[in-house]
Amino acid sequence: MQTFFVEIKCALGKTYEVASALAEAEIASEIYSIAGDFDILAKFYVEKDVDIGHFVGKNVQIIPGIVDTKTILTFKAF
Repeated sequence: MQTFFVEIKCALGKTYEVASALAEAEIASEIYSIAGDFDILAKFYVEKDVDIGHFVGKNVQIIPGIVDTKTILTFKAF
């Protein structure tokens, strides 16, 4: 399995709608509201053979209300 996080910037007033859409899609293992340049931090697990860029583009960035994303790849959990 590959683990990665996506920081998500939402259109003004759309954070809860985006978080709900992510939860309904059942693609993220954890979804957090965060402060700073982004509004949501979502944690994902995908199989080793899944292309993360395509996964984010086809499953995350298509959600209405998302205006920007930043993907954070992970290497090892401690």
